[in-house]
Amino acid sequence: MENNRKMVPKRRFKEFQNAGDWEQRKFDSLFDCTISNSNFSRAELSYKEGSVLNIHYGDVLIKYGSIIDVQCDEIPFIRNSDCDDFRDLWLQEGDIIIADAAEDKTVGKACEIANLQDSCIISGLHTMVYRPLVNMSRGYLGYYLNTDSYRQQLIPLMQGIKVLSLSRSNIQNTLVSYPSSTDEQEHIVACFKNVDNLITLHQCEQLSDIIL
Repeated sequence: MENNRKMVPKRRFKEFQNAGDWEQRKFDSLFDCTISNSNFSRAELSYKEGSVLNIHYGDVLIKYGSIIDVQCDEIPFIRNSDCDDFRDLWLQEGDIIIADAAEDKTVGKACEIANLQDSCIISGLHTMVYRPLVNMSRGYLGYYLNTDSYRQQLIPLMQGIKVLSLSRSNIQNTLVSYPSSTDEQEHIVACFKNVDNLITLHQCEQLSDIIL
């Protein structure tokens, strides 16, 4: 399989109609796939004590959106933890976390790490960590890896009956598409953020109707 191909998306913002083809690359040529994760269970985590934040796969599947804002989202600590003990596992801004197990086809849900600042944070049980090797607009990969067009590649790769799982080797053989222009990437991210805001507003209105 070729590592780098050109493609033309079906839909595009008007101002980028003549901006050139998109890139399409094999996943493992776009990411460092050697970053490790921890295996702490939910019982070993706490929202009250600890210095090392831990991304649990259950939260990736249910709680977090495509972007994890480390300073705003609620993330548990590892109990009695010290940052220096996990130096080899520290996450970086822009890292991608993928849940590799779920009871349904939400397996493969991805989140991009953002607004890290000085936080010490690692990825936990049933997650896979991928670090981009190419400069991308913040948020693009987080949103793209959750699109239906990308996830259609994952469905035939899911294994299991009661619990579905995805292997690293299968993930690394998928294809990732992106515009070469970071301006176009930023437009796409802004569009997805607007959709997220509309969904959040709608959910708040529904909750308000129930309460009132």
